[in-house]
This record gives sequence, C-alpha cells and structure tokens, in this order.
Amino acid sequence: MVFVYAALGLVILLLAGDALVKGAVNLSLRMGIPALIVSLTIVAFGTSAPELLISIQAALDGVPGIALGNVVGSNTANVLLVLGVPALITVLHTSGHDTRKSYAIMIGASLLFIALAFRGTFDWIAGLVMLGVMALILWDSVRDALSHRKNGKADAELEDLEDPEGADPDMPGWKIAVYLVLGLVGLPVGANLLIDSATEIAAMFGVPDTVIGLTLVALGTSLPELATTVMAAIRRQADVALGNVIGSNVFNLLAIIGVAALIKPMPVDPQFLSFDLWVMLAASLILVPFVFMKRDIGRVWGVVLSALYIGYVSYVLI
Repeated sequence: MVFVYAALGLVILLLAGDALVKGAVNLSLRMGIPALIVSLTIVAFGTSAPELLISIQAALDGVPGIALGNVVGSNTANVLLVLGVPALITVLHTSGHDTRKSYAIMIGASLLFIALAFRGTFDWIAGLVMLGVMALILWDSVRDALSHRKNGKADAELEDLEDPEGADPDMPGWKIAVYLVLGLVGLPVGANLLIDSATEIAAMFGVPDTVIGLTLVALGTSLPELATTVMAAIRRQADVALGNVIGSNVFNLLAIIGVAALIKPMPVDPQFLSFDLWVMLAASLILVPFVFMKRDIGRVWGVVLSALYIGYVSYVLI
C-alpha cells in the first residue's frame, strides 16, 4: 500500500501544481500584470511548486536527503531522460535555438550549488545567496524579453511568453478562486503523503532516504516534463525541449533549495559530495555539442542519454 500512497501523493501534487498555475496566472492577468512578466515569474514558480513543496516538507520532516536528492536527481533525469527518450522518437532540432547564454547560466548555477554543498550544510546564508542569484537571473530574463519586444524581434520563445501557460481571459472569478484553493490545499497534502511514503519505502528496503530522493521522488517529479516532451516529439514540436530543460534545472538548483534552506538547514550527505553532484554536472556538460556546436539530438544520442540514465539509477540502487 505504501507505493499506492506514494503514487497518490505524486498525483495530488501534480494536479494541485497545475491548478495553482492556472489560478495564479489568471489572477495576475486580471490584476493588470503583463503576460510577459507572468510567464517569466509566476508560471516558472508555479510549475515547480510540487518540487518546492517536497523539498520544504522533507526539510521540515528531518529527511534532507529526499529534498536534495529530489533536485539533484531531477536535474540529472531532465538531461538524460527528458531529452533522451523523445530523441528516440524523432530528431530534436535543437540547433535552431540559441541557448548559449542560458546554458552558461545553468553551468554557473551548478558550480555555485556544488561549492555551497561543500560547506556541509545548506543554511540560511546559502539560501540567501542562491535566491539572490535567482533574482538577478529573473531580472535579466525580464530585461532581455522586454528589449526583444521593443526591438520587434518576434521569435517563437517570446511568442510563448506572451501567451502564458493556463491563461484563459474568459475564466470567471469563482473559478480562479477554486483553482487557487485546490492548489494551495493540495500541494501540502500531496507533499506530506509522498514524503511519508518515501521515508517508509526507504526504511522498508533499508536504503538511505538520499537514494529514494535521487530515484523514486526525482523520477516522479520529472514525469510531467518527460510526458510533455514526448508528446511534443510525437507532434514534431519538441525543438524547444533543450531550453525548457535548462530553465528547469536552474530553477531547481537556485530557487527550490534556496527557499528550503531558509526554512530549515539541510546537512549534505557525503554521498552527494563524492558522486551524485558530479554525475549531475557531467550530465549537464554532455549538452556542450548541442549548445555550442549547433548539433541536433538524434536517435543515437537518444539511446546514449537514456542508457546513461538507466545505468546511473541502477548503480545508485545497487
């Protein structure tokens, strides 16, 4: 039954996160906040709400391994699995998108995260540093997007930002309120259920909570991104997958652990310092040819990335 409860917690989290995004986006647009700003801030925070609640709940429950494992494992899965599996279906034409700046930011965020991890604890100082850097990145993104719009450069990504996920101009006020309530109530309920179940599974199999965070929880929270990218690949629309993965990874490292560290200090498991953080960094560096040499992610690379992820998870579990 514990696996059923874990799955139920994950489903509640994902549905509640989606409800929160819809409610927050439409409330913000009604309040007159520009769609561009809503996309870059509220949608970004809202879509990562499940991971955020998991990390906060895990920190409060005294299982920081699940919180840190969720983020490190999700980032590894985002690169190897979320890009690898869709590439098995069709070639991802990532060469048509310039992601060099955002990729450099992701590598910088990864190195900052690793450096702070070697302090031994993610405390309020580390939290403030990471959230400060995240705020600078968001400010730079907003400035860049506004500059592009002012100069009349209408690219596909900017058009997406002008039409935020979940936006519905005809949504009545009561429906917005229902979405917000469902999101705000469902997120902590789902997080509680998933963390309690994950902790019980770890005890049942005699493995550290870190391992459960890196595998079960991380894979679960990466499933929505994987499903979205696979569907986009089937429709031949997965070209922006690389940019989405990069943005998600930066947010995971800086915002999620940044907020969780402010709420409660999280000691770092030595296993992270000796292995898992370096796997996450190595997975990120695999993307260099696709970012700087303008190569597409073909089926051969799809096999390689997927196999690397299966190998990593097998090693962690064994």
